[in-house]
Amino acid sequence: MKRRTFVKTVGTAASAFAMGVRPLFANPADPARRLIPHASGLPRRILGRTGRAVSIIGYPGLALSKISQSEANAAVRAAFDKGVNYFDVAPAYGDAEVKLGPAMDGLPRGEIFLASKTKQRDAAGARSELERSLTRLKTDHLDLYQMHVMSTAAEVKQVFGPGGAMETLLKAREEGKTRWLGFSAHTKGAALELLRQFKFDTVMYPVNFLEHFTHQFDPEVLELARSEGAAVLAIKPVSAGGWKPGETRTRNGYWYRTLEEQDEIGQALRFTLSLDPVVSAIPTSFTDIAEKSILAGVSYRPATDADISALRAMTEKYQPLFPRGKFVGVGPHANYYAHA
Repeated sequence: MKRRTFVKTVGTAASAFAMGVRPLFANPADPARRLIPHASGLPRRILGRTGRAVSIIGYPGLALSKISQSEANAAVRAAFDKGVNYFDVAPAYGDAEVKLGPAMDGLPRGEIFLASKTKQRDAAGARSELERSLTRLKTDHLDLYQMHVMSTAAEVKQVFGPGGAMETLLKAREEGKTRWLGFSAHTKGAALELLRQFKFDTVMYPVNFLEHFTHQFDPEVLELARSEGAAVLAIKPVSAGGWKPGETRTRNGYWYRTLEEQDEIGQALRFTLSLDPVVSAIPTSFTDIAEKSILAGVSYRPATDADISALRAMTEKYQPLFPRGKFVGVGPHANYYAHA
């Protein structure tokens, strides 16, 4: 989205910002944005072209790596009983896959939308991780398989090149070992390039008030995802940014800050879940933050001007997690700027 389009009507600084944000918000009356009621109270939305209804709050599988198997069993069961049916995990998350497999035992597999990822960029490596993930998760298929944490032009080039990971993803879809394909990205450049090169079903990308308000990290990716028909799974929705120099890192030195208070978590999630085409949000990977996020999802409503004002004020306390940088693209889209 070009800046002149994004802020073509300008009044005061505050009103200009509000006018810049509002067009990104989805129309709640749009059938594609319809909230589907669930007996648990946690609504669902259709995940784009997959046609599957998924909970607007997904479960962060990484949280399981921080707890025992018995605790993981209880946490997964509790989340499912509270309406969560989207479960996110990856081999890079320690023993999270090892714990999630047994934790899902007894739950109806057909009601769970199970997603995993691979950080391997070559076909052989991706195949090895896929087969191991299926074994660990005690299933014969994933609902969604994704390339994990795509960040650089070199990675994009490799996965689409001869012997690249996309060969495994496409073959896995043919074999029925995954139904849909997606990616996660931590840079704007990688996300845009991937969306231009292949019709992915989903995009997992940081969509967060702080990153949005301070340096517009998400609008271009959301716009292109929408035009390509890719549903967005928001990561880092309740992030409070990166640690400032000299700060004492809480939560055992976790690599970024997280919002902690229920009302702030609710506001942040309302903002993220109001953006089009965000379908679901994956909270920071701690069981208590997941529980607070599920509670916020139950009471979800579209973000208001009051939410925007409060979140904008909160940005004064924090610094972005994703600093500015340059992404050197590939093919005809080379040399555009993004964030590293």
